Formats: sequence, structure tokens, C-alpha cells
Amino acid sequence: MIRLTIRQMQYFSLLAQTLHFGRAAELAGVTQPALSAQIAEMEEKLGCRLFERGGKTVRLTEEAEALLPRVESILADIREVEAIARRGRTAMEGRFRLGIIPTVAPYLLPHVLPVLKTRFPALMLELREAVTASLVEETTAGRLDGFIAALPLDFPGLVKEELFQDRFFLAVAESDPAFVAPPVAPDSPALERLMLLEEGHCLREQALAVCNTVKPVAMASYGATSLTTLLQMVAHGLGVTLIPEMAVTAGRATRGLKIVPFTEPMPARAICLAWRRNSMRHDECKELAKVLRGLHDVVLPRAA
Repeated sequence: MIRLTIRQMQYFSLLAQTLHFGRAAELAGVTQPALSAQIAEMEEKLGCRLFERGGKTVRLTEEAEALLPRVESILADIREVEAIARRGRTAMEGRFRLGIIPTVAPYLLPHVLPVLKTRFPALMLELREAVTASLVEETTAGRLDGFIAALPLDFPGLVKEELFQDRFFLAVAESDPAFVAPPVAPDSPALERLMLLEEGHCLREQALAVCNTVKPVAMASYGATSLTTLLQMVAHGLGVTLIPEMAVTAGRATRGLKIVPFTEPMPARAICLAWRRNSMRHDECKELAKVLRGLHDVVLPRAA
């Protein structure tokens, strides 16, 4: 009889999601050799290769493609068993898998993680950074317990609880000769040089919504997968971009970058916590939302 362990199936699932041994090991909280050893043992037990490894490329084999839905179903059932066992116990303890979008994670997590560790020492938080579409899919499939993203989220199977409003500012190069004095109107010609994150990032859509009367001419030529990269491009005079208030402190540390306000009422995005409507961790998600909302003044020390 083939005896796969839960750990092996979890590692298999993470590697199938990331197709990268290092990232899968990081998400699992183990070293890469430890994860590789468990995958190799799983392949030996099953008598087939699950992943094709070629240089830096990892691909699922046909056998792995066929196996993945069954493994995901088993892991989902195990999570439901764990959730049932937690009923009646203290909230915010045990494993909690939280997703977060890339334009929030680096600015929110440094404030949130120490607070959660102090208030809920029995909580084992597992983090997954990804774009909104991926987080929705993984949450509805039961691979995440909840996620932090920006509204709107038009998915009836999710419960959404708004945490706070995150205002937008405009990032420009300090030496930009074409820049007019602040505050900036949303229909300013300066926004014709607006640069955006790549497709899939909700900040891209929000920027276009803010500047809906201006047709950006730079977005076809430039794009970035992170806000940090985008700000570096702006600092070197390649264009302008929107920066959320929670990133303003980090943005001001970028040499050659100037951050200026829009005219009132300033545009903003609403940050929320979302989870499955039928989740057995509903109470814990409500508690987490309460903690996150309480950090509003720390995460968003009002930018001048």
C-alpha cells in the first residue's frame, strides 16, 4: 500500500502552485533540501516523476496534473477536520493561511506581524503574496483562510470587511522640468506620462480609474511587477505614477523622488479583508479584521 504523508501532499501542492523549489520551501517554512527530499520520496512511493526539472524551470508531469485535484481535495478535507476540531477553542490559534496583494504586503506586514505575535502567540501565520485574482481563487478553493486586497471584490462567495481608506499621491522625479506645483488635479497633463504596474495588479486598474480623463501615453512602453521598481523608474525621469499613502514613507526614501498630493477630495483605495462565506474560521477573520483596523494610524501616519 502506498502511504503518502500529509506533509508530502502539502509540499506537492505548494510546488505545483509556485513551480519553484525555493519559493515552495519558503511558503512551507522549511529548507529547500528538506522539501526536495519529501518530493523525491513521494515520487518514489508513487513510482513516477511528478516534476520535470530543467535548469531553473520546473514543470508538472502528466501524472502530477492528474494527481493535483485529488491531493487538493484531500488537503481541503483535512483543513475542514482541523476547523471542526477548533470549535469551542480560543480564537486565533493554530495555522492561519493569509494572502496579501504585493502593493500592500511590504508596507502593512512590518506593522501587523509584531502585533499578531504579541497578542496571539499560539497563532501560526502562513503568508502568500499574489495578485488579487490568484488570492480569490486560492481562498475559494480553501487553500487560503483569508486575504487582504483592495475593493471592489465582486465575488458573491466572499465576505468582505473594509479595514481603512488608503489615499493616493503622485510620485514624480525631483528634477522633472514639466511638473506643475501641487496639488495635482486628476485631469492634469502631467498624468499623460503615467506609468502603471503590469496587467493583473489591481493598482493598475485603480490608477486608470483615478486618471480616467487622461490617456496615459507611457504605459505601452513601460511596466513593472512591483511598486518599488516603478518608483525607481519615476526617480530616473521615465514618467510619473500613483503611490498609495501606506507606501509614502518608503517612497520618500527613494533618492530623486518627490511625492505630492492631489486636489481634494483626494482619490483613495479601500483596503479590505476577505474570506469564504461558509468558512469555519469566520470568527477568527472578524477578529483579524478588528486588529488590522486598529493599526490604521500606524500604517497610515497622514502624509503631508
